[in-house]
Amino acid sequence: MSGHSPAQYRPLASYRLLTSVYLGLCAAFATWLRHSRRGLPKRPAGGDLALGAVATHKAARMIAHDRVTSGLRAPFTVFQGDDGPGEVDEAARGRGLRRALGELLVCPYCLGMWIATTFVVGLLIAPRATRWTASAFVIVTGSDLLQIAYKKAEDLL
Repeated sequence: MSGHSPAQYRPLASYRLLTSVYLGLCAAFATWLRHSRRGLPKRPAGGDLALGAVATHKAARMIAHDRVTSGLRAPFTVFQGDDGPGEVDEAARGRGLRRALGELLVCPYCLGMWIATTFVVGLLIAPRATRWTASAFVIVTGSDLLQIAYKKAEDLL
């Protein structure tokens, strides 16, 4: 769109494509769910919300910043430098869809919606497996917090 962001390139058509893919997948799932006659629970369980929130946070951080997942992001990003513990800072590269995917892959906030939706879908069709998977992310989050606290305690000594 001409004039939208004259000082900085934004692949707006590719953003629209990614948004359309996301919404199309959501619509396809909603249609499938309706025809499957599974139905929705009256309300989400509070424990599932908490589990999903922490798991979504950790999965998004792992995808967007973990050093060992750099190989997955590399076709769409350029290395900027080291970041937090075990993390790197990368920026999107290229133009069009490549750039839009790069921006999605380095943004834990952007990834959060996609990941949260995946957990919600999982809770609706395979709740036990989804809870076990989410639990692993929650445990890693706890481990990360303990590692950071341990390092801070070491630095005080």
